Amino acid sequence: MAGIKRRYATVDVFTDRMFGGNPLAVILDAEGLSSSQMQSIALEFNYSETTFILPPDEPAHTAKVRIFTPRTEVPFAGHPNVGTAFVLARDSRFAAAAALGSFVFEEAAGLVPLTLLREQGAVAGAELRAPESLSRKGMVSREIAAACLSLDPADVALHTHAPQVISVGLPFLAVELCSRAALHRSKPDTAAHAALLPLDGADAVFAYWRAPDQSSGAVLHARTFAPLDGVIEDPATGSACAAAITLLATLESGEHAQDGERAWRIHQGDDMGRPSLLLGRTAIRDGGAGDTHIGGRCVPVLEGTFVL
Repeated sequence: MAGIKRRYATVDVFTDRMFGGNPLAVILDAEGLSSSQMQSIALEFNYSETTFILPPDEPAHTAKVRIFTPRTEVPFAGHPNVGTAFVLARDSRFAAAAALGSFVFEEAAGLVPLTLLREQGAVAGAELRAPESLSRKGMVSREIAAACLSLDPADVALHTHAPQVISVGLPFLAVELCSRAALHRSKPDTAAHAALLPLDGADAVFAYWRAPDQSSGAVLHARTFAPLDGVIEDPATGSACAAAITLLATLESGEHAQDGERAWRIHQGDDMGRPSLLLGRTAIRDGGAGDTHIGGRCVPVLEGTFVL
């Protein structure tokens, strides 16, 4: 029996130039593929994630999207949503939804609404709304967190929060560092990761340094390491960045906090040669953190077909 020809596209996410940002493969014709076949395809591309497009359960939604790393399926991730929305906006089957400027994806973590970003009338990227409110889970010592990052414990900052598992759809161990230099020196210690992770669903470490506040908004520099998931370093991690800025917004809000919105710029991938820029928004509502959005630009790279 002949195999079915299936279309795919790849895109660089959270960048305005080819070969920057985080690459993503999108399988546009995923109907009939088994989970094991999807996993094999994701391993073949060997990007940090590959998405598979299926018909939605609810016709009012745009698509069902399944997301796979080279080793496992995940319920939600940032750059796969942004990149998938960009790819579908360029596909004639989704022209009607694209004309309205928004998509809704069905994912294991829940519904993920996305807004298309346009420049000079053309779709240039997308912005997602995190599917879950912030959850804060297990904490670890600065010594253990430092070991995971091959750093000295003194490099780990504690004045804002202890190293902690956080999530708005996908858990990460978030570690604030004391300096940009410490972030640059970071590298994953696989043995330390294996001794600690998975922890409360997290199998990756998100390390960041917060720059002095800028007039244009808060600025973070970040790196994500997930060697246990087959991803030594991720160039841009929207789900982790969304969780981190939600945590920071929550910690900064108090009973006297005024409702409003804060802009965030997160630089990631610089230390591995794939510069990425993630643009975030956090809302303060009734003295606490409200919706979190994360988005950015995308660049098309490859299109093709395969037979399976």
